[in-house]
Amino acid sequence: MALTHVLEPIRIAGRTLKNRVVRTAHATGIGGGTMSDDLIAYHEARAIGGVGLSVLEILSVHPTSPAPLNMFDPSLDEGYGKLMEAVRPHGMAVFQQIWHAGHNGTPLDGSPPWSPSDVPNPLGGSVPIPMTKDMIDEIIAAYAAAAARCDKAGLDGVELHCAHGYLVQQFLSPNVNKRTDDYGGPFENRIRFMLETLRAMRAAVRPGFAVGIRVAPDMTGGGVGVEMNQMAVERVQQDNLVDFVNVSMGNYNSFPKMIGGMHEPMGYELPTSVPIAARAKVPTIVIGRVRTLEEADQIIRQGEADMVGMTRAHIADPDLVRKTVEGRVDEVRPCIACNQGCVGNLLGPAHRMGCAVNPGVGFERSIGDDRIGRAEAPKKVLVIGGGPAGLEAARVAALRGHEVVLAEATDQLGGMMNFAAKLPKRHGIADIVKWQEAEIFRLGVEVRLGTYMEADDVTAEAPDAVIVATGSMPRMDGIQSTNPGEPVARFDRPNVLSSIDLLTHGRNRIGKSAVVIDDVGHYEAIGVAEYLVEAGAAVSFVTTQAMFGPKVETALMTEPALERLSGKDFRVYTRYRVTELGDEEATIAPTHAGAKSRVPAETVVFVSANRPNRELFDELRGKIPEVHVVGDANSPRFLQTAIREGHLAAKAI
Repeated sequence: MALTHVLEPIRIAGRTLKNRVVRTAHATGIGGGTMSDDLIAYHEARAIGGVGLSVLEILSVHPTSPAPLNMFDPSLDEGYGKLMEAVRPHGMAVFQQIWHAGHNGTPLDGSPPWSPSDVPNPLGGSVPIPMTKDMIDEIIAAYAAAAARCDKAGLDGVELHCAHGYLVQQFLSPNVNKRTDDYGGPFENRIRFMLETLRAMRAAVRPGFAVGIRVAPDMTGGGVGVEMNQMAVERVQQDNLVDFVNVSMGNYNSFPKMIGGMHEPMGYELPTSVPIAARAKVPTIVIGRVRTLEEADQIIRQGEADMVGMTRAHIADPDLVRKTVEGRVDEVRPCIACNQGCVGNLLGPAHRMGCAVNPGVGFERSIGDDRIGRAEAPKKVLVIGGGPAGLEAARVAALRGHEVVLAEATDQLGGMMNFAAKLPKRHGIADIVKWQEAEIFRLGVEVRLGTYMEADDVTAEAPDAVIVATGSMPRMDGIQSTNPGEPVARFDRPNVLSSIDLLTHGRNRIGKSAVVIDDVGHYEAIGVAEYLVEAGAAVSFVTTQAMFGPKVETALMTEPALERLSGKDFRVYTRYRVTELGDEEATIAPTHAGAKSRVPAETVVFVSANRPNRELFDELRGKIPEVHVVGDANSPRFLQTAIREGHLAAKAI
């Protein structure tokens, strides 16, 4: 279908955007609190790729709410200058989202956060200070100063963050705003803070500098719903206070809705966003797992919005627009909405965004397809194993100009992703290996399926370099990490399966009850449990972890799974282990000292850390000039690491 709308220009205030493709604001952590060279390179890559508008991640207006970018950073002006110098030649407009977290913030001096009322935040329960009129005036002035600074720095506009449970929405929300003064009570009072802030921002910037808002229904009972957002959009337009309206969804009480995972369909936010956008007389932006320009074009063509945010899609592939326009849409690396890198890394110990499918994210100055380069002396490269690590290694080696052979022992490529895609709501996870497979064939890689290679087979090929990506196997030993000296008794029973066994043999041997033993805490056990429930089994989920699915909590996968399992015959036992298996039951006990009990178990699925298949790598060392081991064959971990290691190993050859 021809793209009739998404590539058309549109004007916002004094700036004409070259197309309708938007990258909405999202935290990256790449700058470590500054507009660093790495963060500039991240945005520059998307500008080169063809994005029409990028909204920079939150800029904190006040020390009571520090953020990835901060008004109190003296280097910010210099950073803005370098950013605009980098992106301006490529025609990408840049807006800055300006923000205060309210009760979700952590002030620099360790004092309590500021908020309209003393309602605790939903993240850590901190009780904020109810803001006095002087505090309100101070923050409004800070918002105005931030807008003026962005204008002076050469940016094209600012976006006042009025969504996701932050300060402006806290004033608007009956759940948070319990004031009895002019800023609380009826809607006209609760919106006063938003109106006064917008007026102050307007007065602080030049004519033609764009000022807009981001709004969102918070998806909580008694909160800021669709109707209240509609009222807010209509009210701010009465005094011509905004040049655009950006509509999102959710807050920290409904966090998974803010950044929907692969269980959500394309456009999942549209049912709530479109009614709000319809009240705007200025250009509008909507978002919601949009991955292709065709999808974005359809949204605009149907009159649902004027512009479409494609944020995670451009994390996965910064060249999405350019490739599509050049007729190379099949070469666009797909976002699989796993949220493991873009959200999970950011909220996890790294505090820096990555991407499961694109290892170059955040490292655009050194990693990425535009940094692969051509090898000075092409070599024969043998890749052994066709999972995500091996496929990425073969792809990158081919891009470098090497003669590449990929040998896969089974009859299909994709590795463990083929099994993961069989789990409920996870079929999209295989999109990345399907893309990798198409790419290696496009690049001329010789693929040998059904080819199990031993050391002698490899040496007979006489390769210059070998990349071993032979994956891993389930560790079916019955050992749970909290009690390693006490493996499950009678573990060798025929009804004990790995997740691979279960997904290979199908549902014909499950029975009416099942136990999932989770010693990892990632999505594998969650998916297995849901698979068993859908097959009609009553499931007892026994995990040594402190909670259900802790390693995907930051990827926003845990709560949606619990919602889907709610009301089903499903029970979770945290900090528990299985001690013994019987004919159709399992004996369970706390990981600490405690009483034992029994649960029905016609089927038992054991999920633990896999064992790497690295024997071939060990045998080849010293026999082949250059040998690498990547992915699970190196050490069983997760998708992001597998693809990154495959990429870097091939890039080094």
